Amino acid sequence: MSKAEDIVLVGGSAGSYNLIVELIEALPTFFAAAIVVIIHRNPKFTTRLEDTLAARLHRPIIQAGDKTTISKNMVYFAVPGYHLLIEPDRTFSLDISDPVQFSRPSIDVLFESGAEVYAQHCTALLLSGANKDGTDGLTAVQQMGGRIMVQSPEDALISTMPESAIRANDGIAIVSDQQIISYFRSLK
Repeated sequence: MSKAEDIVLVGGSAGSYNLIVELIEALPTFFAAAIVVIIHRNPKFTTRLEDTLAARLHRPIIQAGDKTTISKNMVYFAVPGYHLLIEPDRTFSLDISDPVQFSRPSIDVLFESGAEVYAQHCTALLLSGANKDGTDGLTAVQQMGGRIMVQSPEDALISTMPESAIRANDGIAIVSDQQIISYFRSLK
């Protein structure tokens, strides 16, 4: 597989899981971007989320490992208990620094490192959640020329994260669940 020229970063917490499944399901058979997902999960509990989704949705979905090359047409999930960073050589690195916004992995950490590497080729989407993780990361993506979107607070099961991002980022695209799914359907 070749390295992805574009990247779509998705961050969510409480209330985001079902929409994340729907947007992955909406992806075309082949897409030129890489999709990277962070869901706040408790690292004390072992899950087979990636394997289950890969089997159910019939597409490659894996945990992002340390030094994994970021490839197009792939969906990566952050490993619970580690910050996920994107390196200048377009690989992932895992980090055990202190939690950010009470979270590790932190959406902010992923979005900020993705913005530095992919700049205007980075899209970041923030979904439902109960803290303000992702707000600073969206700002970084916007400052580097990337595209930022946030789930409409009316559609979010828990609106704290979307509302925080809207307050902090002028010009952010506020999108409904249907608009989010349509965006993922349109990725080529």
